[in-house]
Amino acid sequence: MSANDSPYLAEGPRVGIRHLAYEDAGEFTARVRESRDLHRPWLFPPDTAEVYDRYARARIEHADVESFLVCEREAGGAIAGFITINNIVRAAFLNGTLGYGAFAHAVGRGLMSEGLGLVLAYAFGPLGLHRLEANIQPLNEASLALVRRAGFRLEGYSPAMLFIDGAWRDHERWAITSDMRTGGHPTRYDFRKEPGR
Repeated sequence: MSANDSPYLAEGPRVGIRHLAYEDAGEFTARVRESRDLHRPWLFPPDTAEVYDRYARARIEHADVESFLVCEREAGGAIAGFITINNIVRAAFLNGTLGYGAFAHAVGRGLMSEGLGLVLAYAFGPLGLHRLEANIQPLNEASLALVRRAGFRLEGYSPAMLFIDGAWRDHERWAITSDMRTGGHPTRYDFRKEPGR
């Protein structure tokens, strides 16, 4: 298969990223069911075909969303996880908000780190974005570790930011800009080191 025939938008040594499709419903929902203990209480991705259809439509048919699957190249394209850039704003902002999740069989193998690197390159390249933000619940250690490894900086703390699992949850705000990926060295902002906190 030539590079032009690749099913992937971008490829690394072990994974490729491609857009989410309606046809992924069977594998995606099976992986979600296998990963329920991993995802709760942080994520509630679709675990039935009916819910997946609504989920996919919201990500495929809207211009302000780009939704990717992280696929294992050596495993025939098996889905290892998903990464979505939501709320894409153009004009002077050029910003998007990340959402993501790994599936249980991929945990601890570095596949999501590699996939996130590919998504960042795609976002700051072909998509033309300047900044990506990830809002993460403070006790979600795996999610925090992923963005730290990718070079995100901590920018702040938002109490009661998102309604998840029946309650308003606090989130840390992490972000990365295109210049941080190309050698820029912006100052790290850490709200926990402010005087009086």
